[in-house]
Amino acid sequence: MAQEHPLISLRQATLVRGDRPVLQDLEFDIRSGEHIAIVGPNGSGKSSFIRLITRQDYPLARPGASPAMLILGQERWDVFQLRSHLGIVSADLHNAFTNGQGFRRSSGLAAVLSGFFSSLSLFDHLKVTGPMRQRAREALALVDAEHLADKPMDVMSTGEARRVLIARALAPDPSALLLDEPTTGLDLAARHRFLQTLSKLAGVGKTLILVTHHLEEIIPEIERVILLKDGRVFMDGHKDEALRSGPVSRLFGMPIQVRRHGGRFSAVSGMEP
Repeated sequence: MAQEHPLISLRQATLVRGDRPVLQDLEFDIRSGEHIAIVGPNGSGKSSFIRLITRQDYPLARPGASPAMLILGQERWDVFQLRSHLGIVSADLHNAFTNGQGFRRSSGLAAVLSGFFSSLSLFDHLKVTGPMRQRAREALALVDAEHLADKPMDVMSTGEARRVLIARALAPDPSALLLDEPTTGLDLAARHRFLQTLSKLAGVGKTLILVTHHLEEIIPEIERVILLKDGRVFMDGHKDEALRSGPVSRLFGMPIQVRRHGGRFSAVSGMEP
C-alpha cells in the first residue's frame, strides 16, 4: 500500500522578503493526526511560516532540487481547494469579520457558511446548498456555539466570535486546523473555554498546528514542539525536552522559568533558569 504523504513537508525551505531571508532552510514534516506547536518570539518567522503554508508567499525555487514545500504530497494548490484540507483561525481573521472588512451585521451562521467560499461574506453569486447549511450547523454544534447562529458577529464577545471562526474553519471538514495566536484578545475565562474546545477537536481526530509565543496555549494533546528563532528551527522535539527553562530562555534571549502544571505549561520571565 502506498505510504501516506505528510500533511506538510518542508525541505530547505527559504523565504525572502525584500533582500532579507525571513525563513532559512526549514526542514521538517508534519503528519496527519499529529498535534504540534510552533513556538517563537516576535520576529522569529512565525507569521512568515503561516504565509508560506497558506500559499500567500512561496519559498525560493532551487533549480534541480526537489520542491521546498509540499502539502499532502502536492506542490501547487488552488487556494480554495486548500481550504478544504487546512482550516485557519487567527486574530487577523477575527478582526476582518468584526472591524468592517466583512459585513459587520453578518450572523454567526453566515460567517460559518462563508468558509465554504474562502470569503468574508456571502454574496448573491455564491450558491449555498442545503448540505452546506447542515454542515455549518454541525460545526457550530461541535464547538458549542449553536446559540450563536443568528447573532450578529459585531455584537459577539471576542470569545464567542472566536468559536464561530473555529466552526467556519471546520465546516468544509478539513483534515487540519492552523491556529495563529488563537487566544489573542480573550479574557481568562474565554481563553479557558477556547483551549477546552481545542482539546475536544484533538479528540475527534483533527490535526492541530498551533503557532504561538504563549506556552499557556499548548494543550496537553500537543506532544511535539518546534522552537523557531531568527527564521530557523532552533529545536524540534518532544515538548518535555523543548519546553524546559534552558531552551526557552535561549529562545527568547532572557532568563525564563518554565513551569508545568499537570499537562500544561506556563512561563515566568526575569528568573534564572
